[in-house]
Amino acid sequence: MIVACGGIKGGVGKTTVAVHLAVLAAAAGREVLLIDGDSQGSASDFTAIRREARGGDAGYSNVQLFGASIRAEGLRLAPKYDELIIDVAGRDSAGQRAAIAIADIVILPFLPGSFDIWGLERTIDIIEEARAYNENLRTFALLNRADPSDRDNIAAINTVDAINTIEGVGGIQVLRSRLGNRKAFRSASGQGLIVTEMKPRDEKAVAEIRHLFSEIFPEIHAAVK
Repeated sequence: MIVACGGIKGGVGKTTVAVHLAVLAAAAGREVLLIDGDSQGSASDFTAIRREARGGDAGYSNVQLFGASIRAEGLRLAPKYDELIIDVAGRDSAGQRAAIAIADIVILPFLPGSFDIWGLERTIDIIEEARAYNENLRTFALLNRADPSDRDNIAAINTVDAINTIEGVGGIQVLRSRLGNRKAFRSASGQGLIVTEMKPRDEKAVAEIRHLFSEIFPEIHAAVK
């Protein structure tokens, strides 16, 4: 399966989602290729740190591809792997469109607030164009960096408004999973780890990422330790 983490707004957590899905899929025994399609190279930087921490083996393969080559090389490489995870740049680009063109699933992380909603709505046009030749494409919106406890009334209201708005946008399904605004995600990434590998573990962060993984990969999530 090919999963793209996309959207035309940066800073919403695409790389965090991509690397977590890649590591968890590899932990389930799948052959995984993580494609870094962002010129900032965050997914590749994470992989380099992870390789160094693990004695040279990240547990999955990683390549950098840009622009239209994401489609061409992605299709060429796909038969060699069980899962392809693509991290694309946060803008409307040739790379974004190439990733969506070959993806089975597109995940669009968003933050509570109107600016991120507008970004998702602008992405709809790209998704609709892709569906003209990628009929089986499924698109999911993922609420990221939500207030973990909803103690802040303003944050809670924004979260509800955001979900209600997105559910009214055609062709995008809001995932039941939500990722909280937790330090564990940032700390883990800086060490080349995901939250399930941290010691001590933030069990709430672990539960959140496992729930997300089960929604995207329902057939293999039970194999993850």
